Amino acid sequence: MAKILFWRKRKKERKPGEWKRKLVSRDTVLVCFAGVLLVAAVVASVWKEYSAEWRQIQKEFVQLVAEKFGPEKAAKIELGIKQIWIPALGRVDRCPTCHMALEWKGFEEEELPFVTHPVPELIEKHPFLKFGCSICHGGQGYALRVDDAHGWVDERDWPDILMSAAIAEDYVMKDPTAPIQVQCNLCHRYERDTKGMELLNKAKALVRKKGCRACHIIHGRGGTIGPDLTYEGDKCPEEFDFTHVVGFHSVFNWHVEHLRNAKRVVPTSVMPEFRFTREEAQAIALLMMSWRKVDLPPEYIPGAMPKEKVSPEELAREEAMMKGPGGIFVKKGCFTCHSVSVFKVFSPTNLGPELSIAAKDVPIRYQGRSLEEFLKNPVGTMSFVLKTPQYRWKSDEEREEFVRKLYEAQEKVNELEEKGLPLPTPEEL
Repeated sequence: MAKILFWRKRKKERKPGEWKRKLVSRDTVLVCFAGVLLVAAVVASVWKEYSAEWRQIQKEFVQLVAEKFGPEKAAKIELGIKQIWIPALGRVDRCPTCHMALEWKGFEEEELPFVTHPVPELIEKHPFLKFGCSICHGGQGYALRVDDAHGWVDERDWPDILMSAAIAEDYVMKDPTAPIQVQCNLCHRYERDTKGMELLNKAKALVRKKGCRACHIIHGRGGTIGPDLTYEGDKCPEEFDFTHVVGFHSVFNWHVEHLRNAKRVVPTSVMPEFRFTREEAQAIALLMMSWRKVDLPPEYIPGAMPKEKVSPEELAREEAMMKGPGGIFVKKGCFTCHSVSVFKVFSPTNLGPELSIAAKDVPIRYQGRSLEEFLKNPVGTMSFVLKTPQYRWKSDEEREEFVRKLYEAQEKVNELEEKGLPLPTPEEL
């Protein structure tokens, strides 16, 4: 009873609104604590962004350029995420973010990722802006962490690993470039012989020689005794029974052992013994892994789009234009869209404006910008065109030569106008 009276007395002694002040005080502590956590999260996020490994790699590349070519050259390097978007392939490749020296001369002897692409002639036929990187090399093109991009994990848990020399080592193959031929065959699968794909060319010859189509459908043609192999490369490791496979349980190893001794890997198999050597089995295994269902536009598949034949007359006209005073416009490919009539260079399409009057026309079209300024920093359609491998300037000297020729063309136009003469026509060629 005394205890109850004590607490009642204590309750009466409390000041009005005291409980509200305590509640406010408690909320203040909680809000402050949450604020500290928020600030810490923001700081951690900023630190993570600015300490990303790709930023460190870019800093190392800038230092390397400064050592090789001087600080002025290094200062001109644009930093940040480099991205190639190829809508036709549905791919986004950010590989150049780290591999910044791909098209640089002078880095041929450097280590990855600071090395020039080892086969420049392949880049000429497979320009980065059209093909990107991952369609040829595999890997996750949109990733920015090395492990994520290259897939340096158990290949059985990764759908699209980088076809590197490390994979060749895992596959115990003599040729370190062999795995990348899997990627090459995504586009070249219908060719019998492709330069640079010697191992898969050999595999294709073996498939024909051994009559694999007698039992298997390949590319829509063949027998039905065995499974359809047209898209064999799309199968996941979970679709294979590794019970009788000796060694590493990978799709590649399953195919190699199955090709060499089908009944040991699949006891119920009726596949005959072909006595393939290990190298032959490896070649065919890679070939089958390349048979994937990839959505490719027709122009990416060699032979899918027949080339239009050029008549002797057209060849003669192009040769005459090439040898004329406007030959550089033909050689560069400008005449595909533009005529330079004053030099007797005529476009078959005339999609772009007449370049004979470009020196006068450019300042009118682009608010007083000079021809030199426009060709150095183009806008509109030309800003894209002059970034493509075919049309980008090889040097400042090349750009200046085009400027000089365009001013020369304008002078000739002025002379014709003073004489009251029209520009030459295609019939005069």
